Amino acid sequence: MTTGRARRCGWYDSVVVNYAARVNGLTDLAITKLDVLGCLDEIKVCVAYECDGKRYTTVPEHQSVFYHAKPVYETLPGWKCDISGIRNFYQLPREAKDYIDFLEQLAGVRVSIITVGPDREQTIDRYWR
Repeated sequence: MTTGRARRCGWYDSVVVNYAARVNGLTDLAITKLDVLGCLDEIKVCVAYECDGKRYTTVPEHQSVFYHAKPVYETLPGWKCDISGIRNFYQLPREAKDYIDFLEQLAGVRVSIITVGPDREQTIDRYWR
């Protein structure tokens, strides 16, 4: 069952995800709402932070630095199509697959689950089927 609210999301923060993966020993990630990005020409990914002229590719040690940090984005091409009917990773547009591969590289762990809509059958189990 879904709530009926509009589906929305923010830009992916690879710095925080990489930190979470390292400190929690993650082996896999789930990327949800991939379909929401289908209408965009470009997709941004936070790849670092900048504070006082210094660039951080990992979460800054001090909260005061992190608080004032500005995200540094890398821009990837969008796929500009509806992917909500896709049920297999290899059927995704090349740009969507490249986006997922880029997220895996930045996180240091694989993306095993991808959702392309709010319903259960809109979940792609990338490695388990």
